[in-house]
Amino acid sequence: MAWIQINTVVKEALAEPLSDALMESGACSVTFEDAKDQPIFEPEIGTTPIWSTTKVVGLFDAETDAKQVIETLTNLLPEISAQHYKIEQLEDKDWIRAWMDQFQPMRFGDRLWIVPSWLEPPQADAVNLMLDPGMAFGTGTHPTTALCLTWLDQHAPEGLNVIDYGCGSGILALAANKLGALTVTGTDIDPQAILASQQNAQRNQADIPFALVKDFDSEPVDLLIANILAGPLKELAEEFDRLLKPGGTLVLSGLLATQAKELQRHYQSIGIELDTLKTNEEWGLLAGTKSC
Repeated sequence: MAWIQINTVVKEALAEPLSDALMESGACSVTFEDAKDQPIFEPEIGTTPIWSTTKVVGLFDAETDAKQVIETLTNLLPEISAQHYKIEQLEDKDWIRAWMDQFQPMRFGDRLWIVPSWLEPPQADAVNLMLDPGMAFGTGTHPTTALCLTWLDQHAPEGLNVIDYGCGSGILALAANKLGALTVTGTDIDPQAILASQQNAQRNQADIPFALVKDFDSEPVDLLIANILAGPLKELAEEFDRLLKPGGTLVLSGLLATQAKELQRHYQSIGIELDTLKTNEEWGLLAGTKSC
């Protein structure tokens, strides 16, 4: 099926109104893109990141009258003149196949592989996680996920009880399970993450219970790993302390390397020494133990 895109670049305040106008004008979907290379490292939880200068793109069926759409848009949002909109034809191709082709098997550490569920594992005798990225964060491509997976490969949680806090696609919970953990549980604030995690657990024949944070509780465990953001990592310090056994290990990622010292000081104040820092690009991972 062929498509067209209608797009323009606007200031932050107009991004959401334009998105609404595009949907009202018949768009199948609307996406936001960074128009000026302005990375957003830590958006507030539950929000959609919007850049100060944002490219807003509406996707339409190729049979759509683009000029009529733009006329409708200018009536709905007269702040944006018609000449600012661009119309682009999209190549007619198999978009699902193009999306799938983006993902290839990835190796972390010595023996851990993340393999898209539609591909064969490169090494049948390795520790292979068959993963469907779905709509949840966590495919192994982000530096923080890679840091966590490599740490797990190097510190296999054999015989340990583990919590994956902020499970996303369930990738870290699955890795812990495959690497010999005694029990693994996972939690997230996003229902889509719970669904994706459950589906990936079934795909890997792994018995891992996942629950929304509001429904989650656990006895203290040997290892808690959280790949979220620096702000929530700081806010959750007392909860992590409660969920961790004395002498247990805490692994935190999702933080920028420049945020590590502040988090180390904060956790030290409650008796958790995060004395290991690993970095990948500008991102960091902290690991350490809770005092006995």
